[in-house]
Amino acid sequence: MELSLFNILDVLGTIAFAISGALSAMNRRLDPFGIFIIAFVTAIGGGTIRDILVGNTPVSWMENTIYVYLIGVVTIFAIIFRNKLNYLKKSLFLFDTIGLGVFTITGVETGIVNGLDPIISVALGAMSGTFGGVIRDILCNEIPVIFRKEIYATACLIGALVYVTLYDLNVDADIIYLVTSLIVIGIRILAVKYHLTLPSFYPVHPKSSKRKR
Repeated sequence: MELSLFNILDVLGTIAFAISGALSAMNRRLDPFGIFIIAFVTAIGGGTIRDILVGNTPVSWMENTIYVYLIGVVTIFAIIFRNKLNYLKKSLFLFDTIGLGVFTITGVETGIVNGLDPIISVALGAMSGTFGGVIRDILCNEIPVIFRKEIYATACLIGALVYVTLYDLNVDADIIYLVTSLIVIGIRILAVKYHLTLPSFYPVHPKSSKRKR
């Protein structure tokens, strides 16, 4: 595998999402095989969708088996040090956010390299960043974060828009990578910290209102 900045980011995103998947699986008390499966699909889900949509087949993890071994090692690491992760939810959120930021970059970059329209590249970045988490949540019997009112995919879209804007302005690629990832990660962290959400169109349930009183 060529050691370019793009591939380094892809590896970092894979590691972050693998840990996120492993933590989520352990939180659901799955066995070691189940933990590996959840870690694996979380790590490669977004990248697989990205590669299939642009016609890059076989997809990256099939051509570079280092991804498979890497996910295996990361899963074992997460299992061994699970007791050190005292704040499971915080750890899960942290690695999921890092993966979100990094995979958004790789998705947009892939779209641009393949000559796609900027808006399609933005959509590809959002899908690349979020679909691993969607698959993870579905397999863990949870409603995916992207389908709730939390600011999740919105962070990807904003970061992706910044990416294509800076690219059109001929900004240095390394600066684009850094700024884009920090924007996605920063928005996600601020949204969770200050409870920023998208508007809800559903009325408050009567029982919920009574409980609040």
